[in-house]
Amino acid sequence: MAANWMRRSLVAAACASAALLAACGSSTVESAVSPDRVIAFGDGISDVGQKGSAYTVNDGTVLNWTAQFATYYGKTVKPVSAGGLSYAQGNARIKATPDAAGNASTPTITAQIDSFLSGKSFTKNDFVTISGGTSDLIAGMAAVRAGTLSAADYVAASRQAGVDLAAQVRRLVAAGATHVVVAGVYDLSKSPWGIAIGQQSLLADASARFNEGLLVSIVDLGASVQYVDLAYYVNLYVNSPSGYGFENANTAVCTSVDAGNGIGTGTGQVNSSLCTTSTLLAGANQDKYVFADGVYLTPSAQRQFGNYTHDKVRVRW
Repeated sequence: MAANWMRRSLVAAACASAALLAACGSSTVESAVSPDRVIAFGDGISDVGQKGSAYTVNDGTVLNWTAQFATYYGKTVKPVSAGGLSYAQGNARIKATPDAAGNASTPTITAQIDSFLSGKSFTKNDFVTISGGTSDLIAGMAAVRAGTLSAADYVAASRQAGVDLAAQVRRLVAAGATHVVVAGVYDLSKSPWGIAIGQQSLLADASARFNEGLLVSIVDLGASVQYVDLAYYVNLYVNSPSGYGFENANTAVCTSVDAGNGIGTGTGQVNSSLCTTSTLLAGANQDKYVFADGVYLTPSAQRQFGNYTHDKVRVRW
């Protein structure tokens, strides 16, 4: 009984946090803020091609939500590796190493922020985006399936990872970032990967606990932080695909199999960072699919989330 009461209380607090972060400072007046720069930190959801390609169908279009968001302000988002200000990198975890694919050299989100702050600073008109958690949940599930982590410990670690991402959000604000856009994780039980491994219940719980830990820990940052609900939006894609132009919400459109553990979900799996228009299911229209691979979204799904992000931000700042 006590545990159930505590969980209900935490969920209520998380919902209240989301409402506060979405509403504080909002208005119906078009935003007057014109950002000087759009700076991005995060994982594969935000990676615009740190190693030459993004985690989606690499078709030469605007490939993810951060880039789509930036277009509304006439800005571009390029990876640091190409001289830009997007530090986000596929498979990056929040503070743990190695990454989801077992690579110890991938900068964590914490290290990405370290890198920025070591030589740069924020201006009052910078927009900063940060996403994280997907790689932590993938790495944790690998440990569960290997028998080295219990289901209960996995859920607890997922919530802690949300708290850890919140600590990095707080760090950005403390360093002078006044417009921080935060995306957590979507419900990975909805992903083709989650369905294929038969762990929907555990992934749903872990995803929810991650977002709960994140939201409860940033509830007091409403003046500087806008939360954008990736879980809500992917749920819309999956539950009502036709409303968003999709016909398939549970199959990966890419066929780019990676002999290695490319996205952390095992060897011999589709890795969308290897995907182009030449490596799609026969006859498939990629714009009709939600998922590029077992975890990551197609360009259309990414762009629509970027549009939603702009809609949330423009009435705020």
